[in-house]
Amino acid sequence: MRALSTAATGMSAQQLNVEVISNNIANMNTVGFKRQRAEFQDLLYQDLERAGAQSSDAGTVVPTGVQIGSGVKAGSVYRINQQGSMTRTDNKLDVAIEGRGFLQVQLPSGELAYTRAGNLAVNNEGLIVTEDGYPVQPQITIPSDATDIIVSKSGQIQVMQPGQTAPQEIGQLELATFVNEAGLQALGGNLMMESGASGAPVTGAPGSSGIGALLQGYTEASNVDAVTEITALIAAQRAYEMNSKVITAADEMLQAAAQVKG
Repeated sequence: MRALSTAATGMSAQQLNVEVISNNIANMNTVGFKRQRAEFQDLLYQDLERAGAQSSDAGTVVPTGVQIGSGVKAGSVYRINQQGSMTRTDNKLDVAIEGRGFLQVQLPSGELAYTRAGNLAVNNEGLIVTEDGYPVQPQITIPSDATDIIVSKSGQIQVMQPGQTAPQEIGQLELATFVNEAGLQALGGNLMMESGASGAPVTGAPGSSGIGALLQGYTEASNVDAVTEITALIAAQRAYEMNSKVITAADEMLQAAAQVKG
């Protein structure tokens, strides 16, 4: 009976759906997190009677045919890069990106990773780093005697030092954009990597054409909406229950068929 295997694919699909939703909910308070959505596709169909086939010697054709589907499969888990809300922190090194773009981060392997999490800090060498200690690229060193740090919307970093009346520029932050941001490979730790689907990064100063601006003293909150996720979770749970009931009904039908006496 096809219904058994068809409903089983439906249960597997809804299990994946719940796993994606649970990851979204778990990251409601993760800085710069972008929610994901599971998308599904129907599986192959078996033609019991092909549409358009000739049905008589008079040339009549079958108008619709008979096709039986074999269930559902996961098509993709899509990342939704909608802007998150701004959370004020008053930390001089926190920057939120308003619009498109990612901060560039150098991993210990020497590779570049990308992040929307702008909760930055200074390490023991004065370099601006992520919360895991990875240097932001291009590397910028904050002087040890700096009394104030100013980050402009265009990414210019200036500091105030003793004995000076005007701020001194010490570096320029750059952002990277991608043709297909949803194609970036998630590494965990708020980091993304370039992939064949994302395309090559295009870097530039914040606020330039097609690149978002920076907002000092803020971080970008997760774009997960609790109401939306709970609603999707309930719908996925009900879909899972309905597929399980199909399996129960198919099993009862098979049991009844097995009890038929010749």
